[in-house]
Amino acid sequence: MSGFRRGARLGIDVGKARIGVARSDPDGMLATPVETVARAVGDPVARIRELAVEYSAVELVVGLPLNLKGEETLSTIDAVQFAQALAAASEIPVRMVDERLSTVSANSVLRDAGRSQRSSRSIVDQVAAVVLLQHALDTEKQTGRAPGLPVPPSQEPA
Repeated sequence: MSGFRRGARLGIDVGKARIGVARSDPDGMLATPVETVARAVGDPVARIRELAVEYSAVELVVGLPLNLKGEETLSTIDAVQFAQALAAASEIPVRMVDERLSTVSANSVLRDAGRSQRSSRSIVDQVAAVVLLQHALDTEKQTGRAPGLPVPPSQEPA
């Protein structure tokens, strides 16, 4: 684990309707699902801040949804704005990590476990957050560098 920064992290998969949240143990061995946060109910940024405090997170890892060519989409812009709002609302560092295919991988894992897409709707975002967080942890362990890019707080209200 040379170069691995010890501490729990939260993985955040930002979707239009729901946000999947996962967490890691302090040694970065395993990412596990935490909850799905509805975007239309309450303040999702405040809820994620509460979870970060509850799990003593040292970093928030937000998925950067690029298309297969590595280009931005409307989902990319939404995720970046959400990450900036998190960075502005918290003292905890926020990083964005490429999450191409995390939702596809999550659906595949759930299908392999015998769950239909309809019955998995409520947890697919959590599983996608697990996939992206585990990828970030593994990348840092392999390279010795923090994955993705740091997010500076937005200068505009979210």
